[in-house]
Amino acid sequence: MDEPGPEPKVLIADKGYDSDAIREDLVERGAEPVIPPRKNRKVQLQIDGYIYALRNVIERCFSKLKQSRRLATRYDKTAASYIGFVLIASARIWIRHFVNTP
Repeated sequence: MDEPGPEPKVLIADKGYDSDAIREDLVERGAEPVIPPRKNRKVQLQIDGYIYALRNVIERCFSKLKQSRRLATRYDKTAASYIGFVLIASARIWIRHFVNTP
């Protein structure tokens, strides 16, 4: 999160990232943590279920991208060629969406 770019507004993560230190760091940065609490947390915090459901969409996108063996095993040596193939694989997934819909 220290990298240059736009400031994050929300961090969506799974239960593995549920810690007070992470939550405090996000609040200091002005971002909202959307992290479900672990079962053993004494105070069960509420999360926005709609925003957390978006995490599933992102996970499915990565799963579809990793069906391309070249992306999953990272055959490309340079970052530019890797990103180029990510764009090609993304376009292929996007086109399939429109071809298979009636």
